[in-house]
Amino acid sequence: MRLIRLPEVINLTGLSRSSIYKYISEKTFPQSVSLGERACAWVESEVQEWVLARIAERDQALGAAACNALLKEVS
Repeated sequence: MRLIRLPEVINLTGLSRSSIYKYISEKTFPQSVSLGERACAWVESEVQEWVLARIAERDQALGAAACNALLKEVS
């Protein structure tokens, strides 16, 4: 298991610092792990899983859109 700090989380996700903390408060992004009074990090695999879930959502939406387009062509 590898812990990553905020700059790497930003790099992996493409999100801004404020967006990351907004998603955390909405419980839609992995929680950070406290490393001490003034330091935190994220579990790298959890962040990667979050990114993969966003990709899967996109692909599912694209698949549904393609099916709807095909249905319109057939009818």
